[in-house]
Amino acid sequence: MNETNKASMTDSSLFNEEPLEFVVGETEAGERLDKYVTESMENDSISRTQVQDWIRTGAVLVNGQQVKPNYKLNAADQLTVVIPEPEAAVIVPEAIELDIAYEDSDVIVMNKPRGMVVHPAPGHPSGTIVNALMYHCQDLSGINGVMRPGIVHRIDKDTSGLLMAAKNDLAHGSLAGQLKAHTVTRKYIALVHGNLPHEHGTIDAPIGRDPNDRKMFTVIERGSKRAVTHFAVLERFGDYTLVELQLETGRTHQIRVHMKYIGHPLAGDPVYGRTKSRTIALKGQALHAAILGFNHPRTGEYLEFEAPIPADLEHELTILRVR
Repeated sequence: MNETNKASMTDSSLFNEEPLEFVVGETEAGERLDKYVTESMENDSISRTQVQDWIRTGAVLVNGQQVKPNYKLNAADQLTVVIPEPEAAVIVPEAIELDIAYEDSDVIVMNKPRGMVVHPAPGHPSGTIVNALMYHCQDLSGINGVMRPGIVHRIDKDTSGLLMAAKNDLAHGSLAGQLKAHTVTRKYIALVHGNLPHEHGTIDAPIGRDPNDRKMFTVIERGSKRAVTHFAVLERFGDYTLVELQLETGRTHQIRVHMKYIGHPLAGDPVYGRTKSRTIALKGQALHAAILGFNHPRTGEYLEFEAPIPADLEHELTILRVR
């Protein structure tokens, strides 16, 4: 194992130099500050105890003033949150086998299995794509910090499929720029509930935090960002439909939120799916990142890769076909 690959410094990428800002709505009035902030964090591993420490040290302000963790919020209160720089972390390379679709001196493309986390976080300190990459690669880009070396984009833990990582800062800058310009091809295969009424279409609906559950996202106008997903039907099973989904934007949980929004949530989705209906026997949502295409960061050549549907999802499709 190459000891130079061991990360043992503070990850500045997790520190927000610009504060997060929230405005309390009517429905949140009367809620405790520490509870509100904890539920507002995108990272589910941030605990209420951590947030209470932030509040006590002045990292969380209400209307520009320091208050106590049990402060009861008022409608229209303005909150600013500066996430404190985390303590030093050691990310250890691990000899985890990677399913590599492509690799050269600039970029690596992997087929991530369902259930594998992309980068370490509290609650998932090891067994991640990053741990595997640090063992496999001599170097990775440092733009995203120690905790996420080389990581340009991510897919959810229970989503399988293609993921690209950068081996140097030049490659990282190019790939990140392509993602921002929406020129990266990202096509997913998903099994959704119900029989879609159209063969193809586009969902253009803004996504932001759900005001009723801030760990979730929803289609909402206030505090949202534009999100666009294109879909095409591949196969119909009566009460299920297999679809191809192409991302134009890349918001958190975009496909899962958009399909729920149009009344056809992903099968097996524990967060956005249906809870009172027969579902498929998958550990997580039936979503697979099947196609990934981008311009090579050094040569400019367009590269496109395809990962077959994983065996567990293919098994469920076979059952649906013979019903």
